[in-house]
Amino acid sequence: MIVSWQRAIARFAIGLGLGGIGLLGAARAAEAHGVSIDYHSQLAIELQATFDSGEPMANAQVTIYAPEDPARAWKTGTTDDSGQFVFIPDAEQSGQWTVSVRQAGHGDIVHIEINEASNVTSAASSATANADRVTVTQRVLAVASVVWGCIGTALYFSRKTS
Repeated sequence: MIVSWQRAIARFAIGLGLGGIGLLGAARAAEAHGVSIDYHSQLAIELQATFDSGEPMANAQVTIYAPEDPARAWKTGTTDDSGQFVFIPDAEQSGQWTVSVRQAGHGDIVHIEINEASNVTSAASSATANADRVTVTQRVLAVASVVWGCIGTALYFSRKTS
């Protein structure tokens, strides 16, 4: 006849044994699921499109043209809610990549030069590049136009009415 404390010890031993077997099984299952991580380093181009006010161009149309076929779109897409778009150019095509971003009649084009070593050597927006090319002659003409307009307005209001 088994006494109650003997039953308790027997149950504890059985539970410990089953728990140990369960732990061994779990350990083997964990060993069976190995992990392997592969990666590839690639040049990614990240664009940030904004209006002149600083507001992001959310969901704007993006068209990318590769250097080898600048007449046909290489890739198209849309910017995210913050006006960002990321793409990875074809590593085998070095030269000038053209990216157009448009939304509701507004837009711009940027030319990105990528050389053989997969480095971006220059990126210039056409609007920004044109804004930097204001010549001295253009500035003088703008100032002269404002002065001439002020003189003409003063002469108009200073005339005698009959």
